Amino acid sequence: MAVSPPSDAKPYHHGALRHALLAAAEARLAQAGPDSLTLRAIARDVGASHTAPRNHFDDLTGLLSELAAMGFERFARHLLAAAADQPTAMARLNATGRAYVEFALAHPGLFQLMFRGERLDVTRPALRDAMARAYLVLQEAVAAAHPSDAEEMSARVARAWSMAHGFAMLLLDDQLGPLLGDQAGAAGAMRLLDTILAID
Repeated sequence: MAVSPPSDAKPYHHGALRHALLAAAEARLAQAGPDSLTLRAIARDVGASHTAPRNHFDDLTGLLSELAAMGFERFARHLLAAAADQPTAMARLNATGRAYVEFALAHPGLFQLMFRGERLDVTRPALRDAMARAYLVLQEAVAAAHPSDAEEMSARVARAWSMAHGFAMLLLDDQLGPLLGDQAGAAGAMRLLDTILAID
């Protein structure tokens, strides 16, 4: 499958190849799926030699791990922005849960890569730190809405995370049809999510 270069792609100059490779990998992931991600294909997309990515990422796992780190940073900013203007801690938590699913819908390939541990090296500092920041956003939203001791807090965070992530994956895998009926589609799914969030 042919993959178009990123819409903002320009011939890279010295020092910009790393960014260009990550942008090309994200574009390829979105257009052609994870199986299309090879160092050779990504290098070709930016007009670089097939060995060039190794100078920046060592191997494909390194490149995908850095791409996932970028995804987690963007994800955390999206969650924070969604909650920023909400009037109460509970409203901020619900907005965070909704934003979690919105991000998955907007960036399905990237979202699934971010949580595909077998393709990533979570010991890489950029990825490890980005994952921790994203988790902290969720943890702080839960803690503000439901102050509790450490054991209960862990359970509350796990529940909120499981709900948001599970709903996102069911939606991406097109498994919500029996629940949505004639309201099928992203809009119907988000209305169902809003109802779920309102229950708590």
